[in-house]
Amino acid sequence: MDIAHDRDLVRRMRGGDERAFDEFFDAYYPRLYRFAAARVRLQDAAEDIAQATLVIAIRKAGTWRGEAALLTWLCTICRHEIAAYCRRHDYREVSVLDDVPEVRAQLEALAARMEGPQQQRERQDVARLVQLTLDYLPTRYGDVLEWKYLQGLSMREIAERLDTTTKAVESLLTRARDAFRDGFTTLSGVEP
Repeated sequence: MDIAHDRDLVRRMRGGDERAFDEFFDAYYPRLYRFAAARVRLQDAAEDIAQATLVIAIRKAGTWRGEAALLTWLCTICRHEIAAYCRRHDYREVSVLDDVPEVRAQLEALAARMEGPQQQRERQDVARLVQLTLDYLPTRYGDVLEWKYLQGLSMREIAERLDTTTKAVESLLTRARDAFRDGFTTLSGVEP
């Protein structure tokens, strides 16, 4: 989203516009979940952290000055929530590349240049198709794809969750990717 859209969204939320809250949640919860999941690598914790971040952001929406992208501000809040979670649970946060300020600045600049209204709509359409495809896959396929590609678990960690071998996980992941590719192509007419 661009800054002007972010400002309008926050203005509408502060005015009590229900659709603005829905738009805010739909646009930012998945991104904050992925942000948190990359750092804590625990699905339940990432969900709680993303939700807490949104609650705090809604409560403090009036403090966002609009000088930086709304996502940048939200990620700052999320970082504080991650640190608090890690302190409470004596858990060590995982370091990721975009935590380096120079890298983060470059990524934010790239996103700002590339994200116009059309690109945002296209990305939302693709995200809906991905979610729809995952929803219709067998549960085990959806789980293994999420664990591998959203949570970044290793084959060994997935094997432990499924109480099986890494070789079996590799086979399951191959079948899950093939099923996803077929489903996505059927829905979109485009090969992922």
